[in-house]
Amino acid sequence: MEFEGTVYKILPLTKGTSARGDWQRQDVVFEMNEGSFARKICVTFFNKPDDVARLREGAAYNVSVNVESREYNGRWYTDVRAWRLQPKQEQTPPAAPAGGMPPIVEEPSYASSPAEVDDLPF
Repeated sequence: MEFEGTVYKILPLTKGTSARGDWQRQDVVFEMNEGSFARKICVTFFNKPDDVARLREGAAYNVSVNVESREYNGRWYTDVRAWRLQPKQEQTPPAAPAGGMPPIVEEPSYASSPAEVDDLPF
């Protein structure tokens, strides 16, 4: 799943050790604007300190995540884990055409008289 969001808040880093070794977890809250509604999503970055270090609050990113739920003692817990993060590319205006010619605004008419114009849709 992918979404576009703005970094709302970067939460503190949590470290620990498990049977598999040392781990790091850091949660980042992104804000998504859907029309007139703003929604917040808390995304976990697990063992990705370099990705979190590049984040800046207020900056827009395209975030790819995996959403997974699991049961523990009869309760369900949902994780939203990031696996790819890309800064949002600002759209740049198209480059000027070669030769400095202005773009054609209207489609030219090649019919020499109105009688030659064919209105058929095919």
